[in-house]
Amino acid sequence: MNTRVPTFPPAESADGLSTNAGHAALLAGLNRDLAGEYRSVLMYTTYAAKLTGPHRRELRSLFLAEVSDELAHAQFLADKIACLGGEPTVTPLHVKSAAQPREMLEHALSCEIQAVMDYGERIRQAEEYGDIGLRVALENQVADETRHKEEVERILSGWNDSTLERARNEGGWSDDYGTK
Repeated sequence: MNTRVPTFPPAESADGLSTNAGHAALLAGLNRDLAGEYRSVLMYTTYAAKLTGPHRRELRSLFLAEVSDELAHAQFLADKIACLGGEPTVTPLHVKSAAQPREMLEHALSCEIQAVMDYGERIRQAEEYGDIGLRVALENQVADETRHKEEVERILSGWNDSTLERARNEGGWSDDYGTK
C-alpha cells in the first residue's frame, strides 16, 4: 500500500513515474461522482414533490431525508476536487423522469447501485494516488450509499401489485392512474 502524501500538483511517485495521469483520472472520476450526487439531489427533490398515492407520505420523507446526505456528499467532493487543483463540475448527470412511485424507487435504486460501483473505482484510484484520507472518506460514502440502496431494495421487495389492488378495493381510493 502506497502511503505517501501527494503533493499538489503531483510530482513523481516513489517509483519515479509521473502521477499526472493518475491525478487527472482521479479528478475526472471525482467530477463524475459529483455530477452523480447533483443528480441524486435533483432526483430526490423532484420525486418528493411529484409523489401521489397511498405511499406518498412515507416515500416523501424517505426522499427528502436522502437530499441532505447527497448534498453533504456533493460538498465533500467539490471541496476535494478544488483541494486537488481541479474545477468542480456544475452539471448534474441526467435525471430520469418518473411519474409513478414504484418507477421513482426503481430509478433511485439504479442511481444508488451506480454510486456504490463508481465510489469503489474511486477508492481504488485514491489508493493508487496515495491519498489515504480520500480513500477513507469515500469508504464512508460507500457505506451511506449502500444503506440508501438497501432501504430502497427493502421497500421494493415488499411492493407488489396485488397488495396495491387489495388496498384499492378495500379502501376505495384511486391510484396514480386515476383508477379505483
